[in-house]
Amino acid sequence: MSHSYPDHVRIVDVSPRDGLQNESMTVPTVVKQTLINDLIAAGVKKLEATSFVSPKWVPQMGDNSELMTALSESRHDDVMYSVLVPNMRGFENAIVHRPDEIVIFGSASETFSQKNINCSIDESIERFAPVAAAAKEQGIKVRGVISCTVGCPYEGEIDPSQVAYVTKRLVEIGSEQIGIADTIGVGTPLKVQRALQAALEYADIAMLSGHFHDTYGQAVSNTLAALQMGVSEFDTSVAGLGGCPYAKGATGNVATEDVVYMLHGMGISTGIDLDKLVVAGERISEFLGRRNGSSVARALINKRQS
Repeated sequence: MSHSYPDHVRIVDVSPRDGLQNESMTVPTVVKQTLINDLIAAGVKKLEATSFVSPKWVPQMGDNSELMTALSESRHDDVMYSVLVPNMRGFENAIVHRPDEIVIFGSASETFSQKNINCSIDESIERFAPVAAAAKEQGIKVRGVISCTVGCPYEGEIDPSQVAYVTKRLVEIGSEQIGIADTIGVGTPLKVQRALQAALEYADIAMLSGHFHDTYGQAVSNTLAALQMGVSEFDTSVAGLGGCPYAKGATGNVATEDVVYMLHGMGISTGIDLDKLVVAGERISEFLGRRNGSSVARALINKRQS
């Protein structure tokens, strides 16, 4: 046991945005608000509330302003509300609601960048530079997420040097936090560690967070691999909700319950109450009419029923 694991891990629940953006049924604002409040009641201190993208591209997020207005009535000072913004127009719409952090997103794959945001990696960074600068002026944190850091649906394996390059560019324009994302869930532990290692050329370990999808059932293993390197912040999604509209066959993000169960079992604190978290995941799963995607949640629910 040569690893020195972090004592505390910050969980960023992305289910209200990344988890719901792919749902074909429209999720009413009040249901999203309930989900967010359930997560906060369970002890989640940072979450992705919504994204300020064109409703033409992501109809599910068309109620971004309504949701942020509804949340503002009972906003918790100790909770970070993050929103995704693709460009200055998105930023201008978001800023009215004073998010605590904005999330900008690049890609380690040229092809994915073109298909996802219709521009090259370099063009995407140029588009985000004024957004990051404007956020900083307003005292809002900036997080840059890099998609497809280990694999791409179009290009296959991604060279870690691509991850280093995009990290460098995002740090240059002012990202304070860098998310290393396995968007299609093809990563395995050593590949994930190589991607993180590449990012460390330009970012401190405290700046890095992991965002792992569970398409091939590797997300918890990949989380452990990142923990072994000292990463102490992870994006997760309650009940394993989510997917990516631009990555065919990509299933949900790693379930928050599964990661919290592993961390607590390792003696690492999260500040999250697992039982309350299971309730949050069950409530949204029931609304969506789908089976809870968390193995831990299902085990705990079965145990209660037996």
